[in-house]
Formats: sequence, C-alpha cells, structure tokens
Amino acid sequence: MTLTRLLRRGGTPDPGAETDSAPGAGEKERGDADAPAGKAGGRLRRAVLVATALVLVLGGCAFFYGAHQLRSAASARNHALTDPGATTRVAGDVGNALARIFSSTPDGTAAAERSARIVLDGRAARQYATLFARVRDDLTEQRVTLSTRAVRTGVAELDGDEARLLVFLDQTSHKDGDKAGATTAAAQLTVTARLEGDRWRIVDIKAR
Repeated sequence: MTLTRLLRRGGTPDPGAETDSAPGAGEKERGDADAPAGKAGGRLRRAVLVATALVLVLGGCAFFYGAHQLRSAASARNHALTDPGATTRVAGDVGNALARIFSSTPDGTAAAERSARIVLDGRAARQYATLFARVRDDLTEQRVTLSTRAVRTGVAELDGDEARLLVFLDQTSHKDGDKAGATTAAAQLTVTARLEGDRWRIVDIKAR
C-alpha cells in the first residue's frame, strides 16, 4: 500500500486482508483456533504499514529540509537579497552609466565615448565601440540629440564583486529645433557588472 493510500484510509489496511471467510459447519473449531493467529497477523501488518508510512514521512521531511537549506545557502550568497546598501549602489552606478553612454548631442559624441571608456570594460566596451562607430557620423550630420534614462533597474544577482541586472531604458531622440517631432523607444537589457576599485563597470550587455 502506498503512503497516499494509507493516509487516505486514515491508517487502516484493507479489511479483506485481515478477515477470514466464515468457517463451515465442520470447521468452526479450527476457525476459532486460528482466530488469535489471524488477529496477530493483522496487528503485525498494521504495524509494518504504520512504520513504513512513518519512514516515508520522515524521509520526505528530511528531503524538504535539505532543499530549504540549499535554497537558504544560495540566497545567503546572493547579496542582492541580503545587502540593500550594496544593491542600491550597483543599481545606481549601472543605471547612471547606461544613461550617460546612450545620451549624446550632435556636438557631444566625443563626451559619450569618453564616458564609455570609464564605465565599460571587456565585451561591453567592444560592443559599444562597434555600435557607436556606426551611428556617430549620422548623429552629427543629421543633428540628432539622444536622451536616455534608466526607468527601472533590478539587481538579480550580487555575489562579491560581480552583479547581474535587468535594466529598462527609455530613449528619446529629436533633431535640432524639432522637439515636437521627438520619438521615444524602450529597451530592456541584461547587464553584467564588475566592481573594480570603488567603481562598478559594465562588462557585458545583452538586449532582451
């Protein structure tokens, strides 16, 4: 009998497993003699079932306790759940950095690139250099102003000197003298940042 069936029955085994059929006319005495043995067997089977159920229940409790301990250990390592100060710091640094490098004026593309060299590293720096090289001349020639802000920054993981974040950006663009014709676009980025000295630098950016 499975544990679920035993629990559903309230711990009582099948009556048919314990009860003999009524003895015939010539078998009454034998039936009476066998009755104590039948009762003893029924008690033994009941004890075995209860013991088995107890082992399964205790084993299940141990399993769930172990799983909780693993989750607790993982949560303890993720300082995004336990260190509000560090979480706020990395979210602010990354959000501000993205706003700076994705904002530009027709005559200020060099400033955006200088900011990128400060706040980007590794793969993110290479990504940005490739992207900005494609649009730099167009921004200047067409007199386009870009303004970007991080509307929401969430820290998914923070473990020591590395963090992974989900950032939602809004970017508005317009040509000189045509703010009425401005267009706004939204972006969702997964960002990996690394703490270098006292500064969080972005090392990877992925669009979602």
